[in-house]
Amino acid sequence: MAQSSSGGLTVNGFSVPLILYGTAWKEDRTEALVELALKTGYRGIDTANQRRHYFEEGVGQAVQKAIASGLCRREELFLQTKFTYLGGQDHRLPYDPRASLATQVRQSMQSSLEHLGTDHVDSYVLHGPSSGVDWCPDDAEVWQAMSELKRAGQTRLLGVSNINLRQLHALCKGDGEKPSFVQNRCYARLGWDRSVRNLCKDRNITYQGFSLLTANPEVVNHSGIEIGVLESHSG
Repeated sequence: MAQSSSGGLTVNGFSVPLILYGTAWKEDRTEALVELALKTGYRGIDTANQRRHYFEEGVGQAVQKAIASGLCRREELFLQTKFTYLGGQDHRLPYDPRASLATQVRQSMQSSLEHLGTDHVDSYVLHGPSSGVDWCPDDAEVWQAMSELKRAGQTRLLGVSNINLRQLHALCKGDGEKPSFVQNRCYARLGWDRSVRNLCKDRNITYQGFSLLTANPEVVNHSGIEIGVLESHSG
């Protein structure tokens, strides 16, 4: 991981913006808000093929409008989406629930590419391991299928979200593809996920923290934060 000439990061040879625009829970406002984000200058977009919390197709509609209008080019964008297990979905599934996990991964990716109007994504993330404790055989099967998609050129990079230290150790010890990203919710009261971040640093994995504001209201509402903001604007 290194600083790129554009001010972002270079991860395994690819330019990655420092901040990605998150698209969860925006529902019918997704297209308009993503379009606004792109007009504001965001070039990294995070979504998921999980209709329960995301409207990935709305993200794609905004991206295609921005490209068609000349606001940006596809190669300037960093599009990150996710594969979500059946337990994290509602009835609006992007795959056949009776199919093998590997087939579900392939079907979910094909659906994502159609939603986003592209022939590849820049990062494909496992939305979370199947267990809250261990890295299980199901996770290994899914990760292998994701790695095959990377070799086929449908994603440039791979990542995993909502993962604990034990699981990340197991993933990194395996013989397969290593993750380029870990995306975790980061709590101040739990030490800012320090143990996972330290392992990421040791293994040259880029850590993506999400819900930094909503997960930490006691920090955001601390009087020192307001003072610091006021001083920065008055200085």
